[in-house]
Amino acid sequence: AAMLSRLVSRAVVARPAASASTPVLASMSTSMSMSTSASSAASSATASTSSASTPTHPSKELITYLTLSNISDNPGAIKKKRRIGRGIGSSKGKTSGRGHKGQKARAGRGVHPSFEGGQTKLYKRLPKRGFTNVHGEDMVPVNVGTIQDYIDMGRLRVPSSDNGEEKEAPPLTIKDLVDAGITNSTSVKHGIKLLGKGRHRIRSPIRLEVSRASAKAIAAIESVGGSVTTVHYNRLALRALLKPEKFDDTTTIDDHEDEDDDEEDGDGIGVGKRKIVPRRARPPPKLMPYYTSYDKRGYLAPEVQLKRIEERLGKVSVADDDDDDDDTTK
Repeated sequence: AAMLSRLVSRAVVARPAASASTPVLASMSTSMSMSTSASSAASSATASTSSASTPTHPSKELITYLTLSNISDNPGAIKKKRRIGRGIGSSKGKTSGRGHKGQKARAGRGVHPSFEGGQTKLYKRLPKRGFTNVHGEDMVPVNVGTIQDYIDMGRLRVPSSDNGEEKEAPPLTIKDLVDAGITNSTSVKHGIKLLGKGRHRIRSPIRLEVSRASAKAIAAIESVGGSVTTVHYNRLALRALLKPEKFDDTTTIDDHEDEDDDEEDGDGIGVGKRKIVPRRARPPPKLMPYYTSYDKRGYLAPEVQLKRIEERLGKVSVADDDDDDDDTTK
């Protein structure tokens, strides 16, 4: 009972003390809240003044330019190859994937792809066919249709007779075909052969002098009023035909060098230069049957030579008639 009375008295005494301390705690919390609000207001004020004093700048974007110093492949574009002989962890260590010993494990290893275990190789089992003619003369093929196309384009001009007289125009030679661009001079080693492809398009009466000609090409040219003559050119004569500038001013004659010889001979040749162009050589015996055949329109055929003589006589007769007319008028 005495203990209960003591506890009650203590509780009664403690309650007023607690009630008395409550206003003090409340006043302390109020003052703390006021100080916090004041500090926040002050900080906001300083922030506003600082923002007002310092202007705001727009955000800057960094731009990276592509140059030789920073160019590179995309990630994963290049895969590193597996290096051999770098230990067992690389899966290609020790023998480096060649196995143990043997011909295939050595340096310079392996057998030839054509090796068949000792039996005769395939390229030796196959028979040989044909041969290479070391004396053959490769001709550049030119079709009559191509010549007509170049005439239509205006790149190959057909020669016409002078002053409208009744005489044939000069023929087209290999040089005319080269100058027109049908072929180039470096590819013409032995001459040009006329072929009959595109013969249904030919309609211009042209005269041609080529090295060889097929029967269909000759028939196509002559069907429209033209003519074909096959002429032999050796290497020197062909070079003189295609590149005559190589033979200009080749010989220089000076009368001061051999003065005594000139006086004895009495040639009377002064100082100067003269042009020497080599003539065409006659065909060799193995080609003589070709160029003497009228079926091939060879220039040594009797019919072709007779026709040329008639042309020359016709020109001479025309010239004589003109002279007679002049004399009568005078």
